[in-house]
Order: sequence, then structure tokens, then C-alpha cells
Amino acid sequence: MLIEEIMVRDVQTLLTTNTVKEAIDLMREKKIRHVPILDESNTLVGIVTDRDLKEAVPSSLTNEKDTAIYQTQLAKIMTRNPITGHPMDFVEESALLFYDKQIGCLPIVSNHEVVGIITETDLLYKYIELTGANQPGSQIEVRVPNVPGILYEVSKVFYEQKTNVLSVLVYPDKENTETKILVIRVKTMNPLTIIEGLRAEGFEVLWPNVPGINL
Repeated sequence: MLIEEIMVRDVQTLLTTNTVKEAIDLMREKKIRHVPILDESNTLVGIVTDRDLKEAVPSSLTNEKDTAIYQTQLAKIMTRNPITGHPMDFVEESALLFYDKQIGCLPIVSNHEVVGIITETDLLYKYIELTGANQPGSQIEVRVPNVPGILYEVSKVFYEQKTNVLSVLVYPDKENTETKILVIRVKTMNPLTIIEGLRAEGFEVLWPNVPGINL
């Protein structure tokens, strides 16, 4: 999946000459936490976050009443030369960038122009969509041999049960390098017959596996 498929295209931006107050007002109005900062030629030169503003503005719990900070230009508090992405970058690679660089947003730039932005929340929701967790269904975890073609063998059980699969995730088995864990989300609230079918084919169902109940 490409960044252009999930990025927010209506990007709210400000100039380096805009003020702290203007940034606060914009974030409150648009309910956003990150604002790319442009120079006079509309080139991205920085980023301002709600954390930057909280650090710059005196806390309401203190007696400090210096209101001059609200007229400070964003050029003085912004993070310069922010990390950026491109619309044709892969979402998976961008997620790794978020993790490695500990960033909260990624302005998307094409031909020196800000064309979009993605945030941690955008990535989290896309993960929820990809796993099918936002749809009614059940989750099944199966331990399978780590051999070619095993996913096809497992999928035959779902075909025979006429059950739609919402998502399949593959994880390494921490207990055995010769097996792996399939986490399968299916579009049914009662997966008992599927579990019976998986076990009948010799697959080890890890979840659901309620003690005292023979599934």
C-alpha cells in the first residue's frame, strides 16, 4: 500500500512569519496536532506540534503572565528540516520510519510541494482496517509448520466452511523456529465449526482455547 492511498490531502499549513497564537487557534479550530511550516516560496522548512506550543506558552498553573510569547513567530519555535515522505513510499516503510525516528507525523512532499500528511493515528487506523478489527468477527490463532504452501492448506478449511476471511497475519513462533503463528480474523461470531475443521486437518488451534471446553 502506498502513502498516497492513506495520506490526508487537505493539509493545514502556516508560514514562518505566523505567530504562536495563530498556530494555537488553527489547531483548536481544525482539531489537529501538527502543522507544517512553509517559507515565502511555499517550501517546507519546519513543523510545529501541539507539544512545541505547550512548551512555548506559559502554563495556566503558573503566575507567569507574559503574553508576548503569543506573538512570537513560528520560525523561532518550529523543528527545522523535518523528516518527509513521498506519495509513492510504502506505508510499511513509513511506519518503520515513525518507529525508528520517534516522530508523530510525516509531511508528504512531491516536487518540493507539501501534498499530504500522515500521523501516528492515521497509521494506527489503517492497521485496524487491515486486520479487520473494525468489523464484526472472530479471531483464530493457529500454529502451523513453517513450510511453503501451508497457508493454502489452512485456507481450504475456510473455503469448505464457506467463511469469509477478513485478514491474515503471520508471526514467528517464539517457542519453535520450525513453526509459525497465523492470526486469522473471520467474518463470523461463532467460529466453532471452523476450529473443529482446523483441528481435523491436524492444525493446532491456540486461540480460542478455553480450559474445560472441548472445542
